[in-house]
Amino acid sequence: MEGRTQFLAFLVGRDEYAVPILKVREIFAFEDATRVPATPSWIRGVVNLRGQVLPVIDLAVKLGLPSTVVSLRSCVVVFELTIDGQATCVGALVDEVSQVLELAEREIEPPPSFGTQIRVEYLVGATLSKGRFALLLDTDRVLSADELLAVAEAVEPPDQTAAAAE
Repeated sequence: MEGRTQFLAFLVGRDEYAVPILKVREIFAFEDATRVPATPSWIRGVVNLRGQVLPVIDLAVKLGLPSTVVSLRSCVVVFELTIDGQATCVGALVDEVSQVLELAEREIEPPPSFGTQIRVEYLVGATLSKGRFALLLDTDRVLSADELLAVAEAVEPPDQTAAAAE
């Protein structure tokens, strides 16, 4: 029997994207985020997630699309990434979560080389879902370690011990 992998599918703009469900930590309704000065335009801001500061990216802007218009279906998909050996969480604002796909390797096509609105290097494949394509995102490329470290430095409060020593 062929192994199958589950993917969380969500809408960004008019397109459906999917990521391996094992990369998703949680999903919550988006209400608002506190904007942080001197961060890239694709950073929507930060939210307090059970006492932790969570940066939230506007996935549409990160993918080169117009900014997400928040609706009742808008939500944040929290990804757990490993950066410099540390588990780091980042949220991605999406228009809505649509479904869980269970795919066999043979059901995943190579990423299209044209016809998508986003950079091809952000994609690991595509699959047909309910008569339309779902594009499979490479979260490690979309949410690159270097970019996230720069954002983390801008978002986190300065180290008080270092400031006191100066």
